[in-house]
Amino acid sequence: MITYDQLRAIMPHAQPGLQNFVVPLDLAMCEWQINTPTRQAAFLAQLAHESGSFRYMQEIASGADYDGRRDLGNHEQEAIDIAAANGTTPGRFFKGHGPIQTTGYYNHRDCAKALRIDCLHNPTLITLPTDGCRAAGWYWSSRGCNVLADKGQFELLTRRINGGLNGLADRMAYWDRAMGALA
Repeated sequence: MITYDQLRAIMPHAQPGLQNFVVPLDLAMCEWQINTPTRQAAFLAQLAHESGSFRYMQEIASGADYDGRRDLGNHEQEAIDIAAANGTTPGRFFKGHGPIQTTGYYNHRDCAKALRIDCLHNPTLITLPTDGCRAAGWYWSSRGCNVLADKGQFELLTRRINGGLNGLADRMAYWDRAMGALA
């Protein structure tokens, strides 16, 4: 079980409210078999980077750069229709949400199906601690990240989460703190 003190040690610059994630993180890690210190450290490091230590549950950028992205499904007619019904574009509507920054129509659709919540039509559901942590666990699991964490393949794991190596040094600093806090 993760404790508040461990989270604070991993994310020393987190804002008030971090305590709201302790139980949801614990439940999500249990649900998705993120159940060893190595897996938990890698998971928490990725979430800490992606969310700015749980400060940003929605991507700061507008999401306009994701408009029309085929790899994210933002070109699909349903994505266009859902976004239009909400007065925006698919990139903006399906920008990153939750602690892992679930991004794009395909990821929101697949998350909605896996978790049985309507984050396809209401992506902000996964900005809340419980559904957000579950969505992060689902994404992690669906990308085979437990195996990569077990093998210590942190760079490949980062590519699975982010698509590249953006912020690798920051992610590794979180990982080092998490390994120390969870040891």
